[in-house]
Amino acid sequence: MATNTDSLTPRKTPFSLAALKAAAGRVFAARTTREYIHPYLAAALLGLVLFTAFFLTGNGLGASGGLNSIIGFLEDLIAPGHMDRVPYLVKLAGGDKNPLDSYLVFMVIGTVIGGFLSGWRNGRLKVETVRGPQITPRTRWFMAFLGGAIMGYGARFARGCTSGQALSGGSVLSVGSWAFMFAVFGGGYAVAYFVRKLWN
Repeated sequence: MATNTDSLTPRKTPFSLAALKAAAGRVFAARTTREYIHPYLAAALLGLVLFTAFFLTGNGLGASGGLNSIIGFLEDLIAPGHMDRVPYLVKLAGGDKNPLDSYLVFMVIGTVIGGFLSGWRNGRLKVETVRGPQITPRTRWFMAFLGGAIMGYGARFARGCTSGQALSGGSVLSVGSWAFMFAVFGGGYAVAYFVRKLWN
């Protein structure tokens, strides 16, 4: 008895760039922008996240440390000899040590993914340059890069950022972390006076 094998063969849907664009359009379609969460509620939730991090990992939150590990990993791929000669970098990726073997790396990755999903869910996922009316987007980007570079250096110099020092260290009443917090706020208010024209 003859059998029609065509009916038994699974049909393959041809790949279509138009279909891919349509799917991406549905994912990134304009969504209703929701109001921001109340700051006191957000602070309470952040406190619960910090407590959970201490409870599960024995460590607090951190951002600059994770980024430092990722940069160290990339640098170790390009110039491993340099990593083995500099004392600071030896602690990060010297010898056979893997700089990605840190919970902070996964915390940074999770923060990026979580922020992306939160922005999409609440209708804030878009490309824009937030700036004052008196500066150009190029100036805004330059100042953001300059401020980020100074903050990154300061975080390494202070052995922690606003996450690792202020939140994690401050929550366990570390004197150095509280001094760090006052220095950050004091320095921020002092510099804000001189760069206020960038926003007004």
